[in-house]
Amino acid sequence: MELRVDGEGFLLDRDDWNETTAAALAAQDDVDLSDEHLDFIKKARSMYDELGVVPPIRKFAKETGVSTKELYDVFQKGPMKLICKWGGLPKPTGCV
Repeated sequence: MELRVDGEGFLLDRDDWNETTAAALAAQDDVDLSDEHLDFIKKARSMYDELGVVPPIRKFAKETGVSTKELYDVFQKGPMKLICKWGGLPKPTGCV
């Protein structure tokens, strides 16, 4: 699968995203995408569609009903960065 990404691995065209693309992007980071990963990714995509921005980690955790620690347990490092990267969303700004 040929993915059009920037130098950091973020999709250049958000419309190219689907679950297969998400799995391929995660695989480039040596991660097997789980249903739990996908649930968080889909929630972030929905929030992005609604708000027009990538939510900060604390707001995202609150909206999904988990702690930031739980997000780090699932994504290991930089949860919002990975959620956005694998979810075809823009790179988050701020402390991520």
